[in-house]
Amino acid sequence: MTLAITAIRAQFPALQRPAIFLDNPAGTQVARHTLERMSTYLIDHNANHGGAFATSRLSDQVVDEARAAAADLLNASRTEEIVFGPNMTSLTFNVSRSIGRMLNPGDEIVVTRLDHDANITPWVMMAQDRGCRVRRVDFHPEDGTLDMDDMKAALESGPRLVAVGYASNALGTINPLEGIIQMAKQAGALVYIDAVQYAPHGPVDVQKLGCDFLVCSSYKFFGPHMGILYGRYDLLDELTAYRVRPAPADPPGKFETGTGNFEGMAGVLGALDYLEWVGETFGEEYAEKYGSRGRSRDDETVANRRADLPLQGRCLRLKQAMSAIRAYEFELARALLDVLEETPGVTVYGPTDRRRLEERVPTVSFTLRGKSPRQVAEELDKDNIYVWDGNYYALAVTERLGLEESGGMVRVGPVHYNTVEEIHRFGEALRRIGQRAE
Repeated sequence: MTLAITAIRAQFPALQRPAIFLDNPAGTQVARHTLERMSTYLIDHNANHGGAFATSRLSDQVVDEARAAAADLLNASRTEEIVFGPNMTSLTFNVSRSIGRMLNPGDEIVVTRLDHDANITPWVMMAQDRGCRVRRVDFHPEDGTLDMDDMKAALESGPRLVAVGYASNALGTINPLEGIIQMAKQAGALVYIDAVQYAPHGPVDVQKLGCDFLVCSSYKFFGPHMGILYGRYDLLDELTAYRVRPAPADPPGKFETGTGNFEGMAGVLGALDYLEWVGETFGEEYAEKYGSRGRSRDDETVANRRADLPLQGRCLRLKQAMSAIRAYEFELARALLDVLEETPGVTVYGPTDRRRLEERVPTVSFTLRGKSPRQVAEELDKDNIYVWDGNYYALAVTERLGLEESGGMVRVGPVHYNTVEEIHRFGEALRRIGQRAE
């Protein structure tokens, strides 16, 4: 599948800058739809929630639309399963505190060393507060894949909760979630998924996965700095929320503490408007693939979804968009791995087997002999190529690889508005840096 890249790039004003944006795993550039939705909100709809006047009603309508669109993106069964927050980290800290009230001293929680620290430390701190035990599942340093034997062993002890990432923000590895979730459910555990790194790269279906919670961040998929939490409604309803009076007692409002970032929610809607446009424009060939399974959601029948109905409307278009994006990014991932492995002095960490590209996103980390990761990033910046260096809050990964003390790794992460030509220009610049290091 080849996207019309000129049309895609025209949707992103920042791409007029003479730069190559490969820093996307930390946050993508925003789509024009996002900017327009936020601007319109602040000019025409700006008001607080629940007022008896026009701008407040319009503001509430935008929030409702954004929540419905996010439910479509994740294929939630109802809009009330979507909670907005400032970011994934804050949402996870808040929800972990609520989940902790369900646990008892001695209960076990499973986390993985492949995760971003935002899906580790909130659970560790909650475990400390509740007297629970934490089991850390390892990964294979040689290829960056989760140690499934270690995961199976961890689940044998009957943990109460398993926290695991959809894709590694450091190594790009996509975890075999369906199998993990199935095993966790058989063990009686709740499952909390960090989908921040995966969400810009492929379709997410919480009903198909069968997870209990899933979090992502819209600034990783062309929107503003906002976090989005999916939670099974019965669990959200059961959990105690830390909130002020007289905040709503029902989900999702009981978890959205304080005045919401309504312009940010409008921006989320804009980002999903953009992805819907991608689905309408480039995703037709995926209609047959995704039209016969999953759940449907019409705007008028949010609460009446059924598992045996085909995907419809916006939900289908978003699925088509993410499938088209996923297909295009295989080409980017292959080109990036080729460039890195052809560059003398480069060591790539994580999955590199071209036959298994479906098991990774195009987020790739590496080191260059003779240069620290920070030096490589600084040298690339001189060529207007933007990349990240360090540990990217995946501290457990760089510690496990023995790279934390030497500055971590360089991380390169194209998304669908990037091109193979940009990857090759990055490779040329990296080779020049490597030659100067010799």
